Amino acid sequence: MRRGLRFEGVAVAGIGMIRFGMMKDRPAVHLARDAGLLALHDAGMTLADIDEAFVAYITPGSMLGVKAMKELGLTGLPVNHTENASATGLVAFRDAAWAVASGRADVAMAIGFDKFTDMVGGGGGGSARDRIDAPILPAAYFALWAQRRMHERGTSVETFAKIAAKNWNYGAACPTAHRQTDHVVTAEEVLASRPVADPLTTMMCCPPDDGAACVILAREDLVRSRQPGRRIVRPLASALQSESYSRGHTFVGPVVGPSTMTSDTARECYEAAGIGPEDVHVAYCHDAFVNEELEYYELLGFCAEGEGDRLVADGETGPGGRIPFNTDGGLIARGHPGGPTGLAQIHECVQQLRGDATGRQVEGARVALAHLVGGGSVCTVNLLDAVD
Repeated sequence: MRRGLRFEGVAVAGIGMIRFGMMKDRPAVHLARDAGLLALHDAGMTLADIDEAFVAYITPGSMLGVKAMKELGLTGLPVNHTENASATGLVAFRDAAWAVASGRADVAMAIGFDKFTDMVGGGGGGSARDRIDAPILPAAYFALWAQRRMHERGTSVETFAKIAAKNWNYGAACPTAHRQTDHVVTAEEVLASRPVADPLTTMMCCPPDDGAACVILAREDLVRSRQPGRRIVRPLASALQSESYSRGHTFVGPVVGPSTMTSDTARECYEAAGIGPEDVHVAYCHDAFVNEELEYYELLGFCAEGEGDRLVADGETGPGGRIPFNTDGGLIARGHPGGPTGLAQIHECVQQLRGDATGRQVEGARVALAHLVGGGSVCTVNLLDAVD
């Protein structure tokens, strides 16, 4: 029987992240180096303290993880390469936490980087089904999902626009977000932006950008001894699933994937942690396209099926709401370079749980959730908590 992981005796020692954006002139391994150095500094450690590294990236190429780690030094540590599409960074975080919880490592590093500005479109290979799906771009899949929601639930395009505006405004308050406006974004502005695939506009879609982020995990007692007085943030539980067959899957995924994958993975994670969605204070989800966030309100258990629109109307997922979502701007405003995206979510979770999220702090945040899907074929849900 599949069960989620519950972590014991593990804490976040350090976090580091460079601001996401278009950095065509900077090598990807230099982005990783800079994020890694920030995390080591935050942890009060050097690379010599790291027992094992988990490197997350999507960029095609051989041994890129080792090359990135060489930028930080040569200590002989084992380096694991992770790729799970958009979920890559969160899976690396899960693996690093598991390495410490198992006793295999006292200190583990999860580091992610990617440069989408270096990647070009392409395809080929794969199964016949994959080749059938290939002509349909991701934006088209998510637009079809949005249209289906509008037809079945009566969701208005204005609801999507309100979610996007919320995330743009959160991004403006986050120093590491790619998209930072100098004014308050309105739903009307979102709707007036250039159309991409009806009903989605450019401001409802994430930017394919560049970036890096790093999280260092260690034995909780080690973190406490090195960082007395700092609030401890701990990985609480994690679940990871791949897709299961459902009727019409070719037309639902591989980009979107079956919705049951998120609800099943979330249920597994809650059960491992021994808590429920009612115990979560702040959440982060895959919102490469704005309608995803609305769907995940329901699939992650924060409201009943069909009631996500009401959460938006009541402002429950924004500042001062019952369950703020994507307080760093999410994929839409913070950005989505691929490999580091999940670690950027963890970076924001840790800042929120430490009480360091200036300008966007969720008052009293003690439990955070991070969720991503990868290529419609995998899903991971992770819970973190804070203790003094």
